[in-house]
Amino acid sequence: MSLPRILIVDDYPDALDVWGLYLRAAGFEVFAATDGPRAFDEAVRRKPDVIVMDLELPGKSGYEVAHDLRERSDTCEIPLIAATGYSHSKQLDQARASGFDSIIVKPCDPELLVAEIRRMLRRKTISPARAEQQPSLLE
Repeated sequence: MSLPRILIVDDYPDALDVWGLYLRAAGFEVFAATDGPRAFDEAVRRKPDVIVMDLELPGKSGYEVAHDLRERSDTCEIPLIAATGYSHSKQLDQARASGFDSIIVKPCDPELLVAEIRRMLRRKTISPARAEQQPSLLE
């Protein structure tokens, strides 16, 4: 059985390093991108099981990348977790409208990130009707 594949996207290298190490130790295959255009390209090319993405990225924002991924038939079902330092309702509403399934506020305990990724993976494996009943951190 292959490991769940996680794309983490952040323009802060230390965040990528820390989260990458922790996620690998938790049993995930991890790859990373540092800007919006690379995030989009990696998602299209690798089809990760979950994407964890910062909202403010160089080149193209996380909001734009999420919207563009939702527009494609081959990436529209990938669970998206926004990772942001923002916690205002405007940003949460914009994240939801862009297509994010969940949001975590940085700095984030790595255990919380792992728990949210696992929750997103479970949602992928249950029926769409049951998935709608699962709580989201955005709600």
